Amino acid sequence: MPVHFSENALKFLRGLTRHNDREWFGARKTIYETELKAPMLELIGEINDAFLDFAPEHVRPPQKAMMRIYRDIRFSANKAPYKTRLAAWWSRDGMEKTSGAGFYTSFGPTGLTVAAGVYAPDKFQLLAIRRHLVEHHAEFLKLLQSKKMKVSLSEFEGQSLTRPPKGFADATISAEAMRLIMCRQWGVSATLPVETALGPGLTKEVVSRFKLAAPMVALLNEPLLKRQPKPMF
Repeated sequence: MPVHFSENALKFLRGLTRHNDREWFGARKTIYETELKAPMLELIGEINDAFLDFAPEHVRPPQKAMMRIYRDIRFSANKAPYKTRLAAWWSRDGMEKTSGAGFYTSFGPTGLTVAAGVYAPDKFQLLAIRRHLVEHHAEFLKLLQSKKMKVSLSEFEGQSLTRPPKGFADATISAEAMRLIMCRQWGVSATLPVETALGPGLTKEVVSRFKLAAPMVALLNEPLLKRQPKPMF
């Protein structure tokens, strides 16, 4: 039977949004374990099986790919202890869990998110990717602007500089390359109706988008697999 979430899972997440406290969660932890965590681990397993065909280096043990529902509130003004979305992240083999380009999906009260790319890279990764895109911007844009990609996924928005970063204010850099270099994150995402997560086509919807984005993820990771460059400033 295809993996998908139940109405009880959605009801739990909506309730958690209204009652984000340990007492409420603790009284319903069994529901979380059976209706949310278990199906999420199954979904990750099915996606891992699909990765073997187009991104085997991103296969991760389900328990490691699934992100904790507990929030890190140590330095946050928001002391709500729980996230209100289930999420999973697949980094590339050999990289830290949140390092480099990878694949992401999450399920919450407002819908299903599917995304791929690199988000909030550190300064060394940022520099390496920018240098890589100077030479490979045409290839990257071809992937990003393909008809299939545009139908299923949208480019990350925001997080763009207002002027070229230091070391890249070069007149020989094309306008197309400069647009990419001025970004601080690169990738694509889609937000699907919550009904998608409750239906039998859940795995197919996620995998089809991951497969489309896989060449872009591989391109972004190419410079990160090499030795990290030293800062230019």
